[in-house]
Amino acid sequence: MPDVGGLQALSEEIASCRTCPRLVAWREEVARQRRAAFAGETYWGRPVPGFGDPAARILVVGLAPAAHGGNRTGRIFTGDRSGDFLFAALHRCGLANQPTSASRDDGLRLRGAYIAAVVRCCPPGNRPMPQERDNCLPYLAREIRLLDGLRVVVCLGAFAWDGALRALDALGLAGRPRPTFGHGAEALIGAYRLIGSYHPSQQNTFTGKLTPEMVDAVLVRAASVAGIREQPEGRARAQRRPPRR
Repeated sequence: MPDVGGLQALSEEIASCRTCPRLVAWREEVARQRRAAFAGETYWGRPVPGFGDPAARILVVGLAPAAHGGNRTGRIFTGDRSGDFLFAALHRCGLANQPTSASRDDGLRLRGAYIAAVVRCCPPGNRPMPQERDNCLPYLAREIRLLDGLRVVVCLGAFAWDGALRALDALGLAGRPRPTFGHGAEALIGAYRLIGSYHPSQQNTFTGKLTPEMVDAVLVRAASVAGIREQPEGRARAQRRPPRR
């Protein structure tokens, strides 16, 4: 059975973390100053927990929340262009009940999938320091352990690939030789299949380095490996939401 309580407790622990002084200062500064387009909104301004189906067979891992995306909305990949691209793909592949993700209460549900990041606070310049990554890695390792139905980890970018490998290594599952990241790359680490994808950043999607067809192929492959069958819309599994502020 999915450990819903364990995931909820972990999410609350993540959301209250203040371990990295640089990240705490930056996320809170962004939340105070805000972007002009969101001047009337109250930013989340805290670490962003994972989100999705507690019975997930697929874990999608990104780098970190966006300063005016997840750091604003409190949900990973929500409220920015990268999320628009990712959730549209998840919807096309039957892993989400809707193609958009605008806020924590927008009705989005994932089916068979869970989304997290290696680093839980938005970093300046989108570049976490190694120690900040290492401080966050235990959260990812614990999510992997709590998602007891997990079979596939989709890594969005080389940073996520490296972070997933480090988290699995912390769980006693070392990949030797160390698998190399690439779009569509696969590696079997213990019971988990890692699948690489380019990150859905604006730079990658605007230049055509990552196309909808490319990310769809990765997600279809992940669903196949995980044993997830297509399911009609509207029947997505009920799941928890991130903790309220």
